[in-house]
Amino acid sequence: MQIKRREVGLTVDDSLMRLYVVEPVVPGQYPGILFYSDIYQLGGPILRLADRLAGYGYVVAAPEIFHRLEPIGSVIEPNDLGRLRGNDAASRTEVAQYDADAIAALQWLQTSDAVAPGQLGTVGFCIGGHLACRAALRPVVKAAVCCYPTGIHSGKLGKDRANTLEHLSEITARLLLIFGDQDPHVPTEGRDTILGALTTAGVDHKTLIYPTNHTFMRDDGYRYDPSATDAAWGEVVTFLAHSFGTAAPHS
Repeated sequence: MQIKRREVGLTVDDSLMRLYVVEPVVPGQYPGILFYSDIYQLGGPILRLADRLAGYGYVVAAPEIFHRLEPIGSVIEPNDLGRLRGNDAASRTEVAQYDADAIAALQWLQTSDAVAPGQLGTVGFCIGGHLACRAALRPVVKAAVCCYPTGIHSGKLGKDRANTLEHLSEITARLLLIFGDQDPHVPTEGRDTILGALTTAGVDHKTLIYPTNHTFMRDDGYRYDPSATDAAWGEVVTFLAHSFGTAAPHS
């Protein structure tokens, strides 16, 4: 599907949060997706993924996760300095603030005329994978895709400890978790902790593990793996289609 793009501003805790919104050109109602970036915010690699997902028939809303600390429109470069800057912003944002942003974005999607009633999901990468998992604690979320989610196993997310792991039993959504087996940020023991907790909690989940490193879906980095990205992407769109009961994508 062809897509169209726009920007929306939401005020959360007296801070203006920009949403990058992309949706099909053809009028209608589609599932809504809260789409989370990694620590570098909404740069080209993330926007291309958001655009691609919208083309399968979704209204995709991607927030600037550090809007309280970074000027509107800020893109953090994925270099050594940018990594420090992004991690610093993450460590200075309270978990409750991330949660408030999720609630605001999901409420906006619910009120959009282009979003089908009761059809909300979330997708995220790296820190965004963790945020997508936390968003799935909201009962309005039907499906969540968590790509190499950092900090779920350790509680590391923001200024204070995140209790995501302890609350996984509250998730009623279907989960798809995607990992790289060479990821130092989600090592084998951390991955096992997450998956064990999900199984114990009885959460409906599917796990995919690729022979890749962290952030392997970013097309601007040295860890980019095009083959694994294509394979994972096919799984993502199929998972979402099945979760929402929409037409399966063409291969």
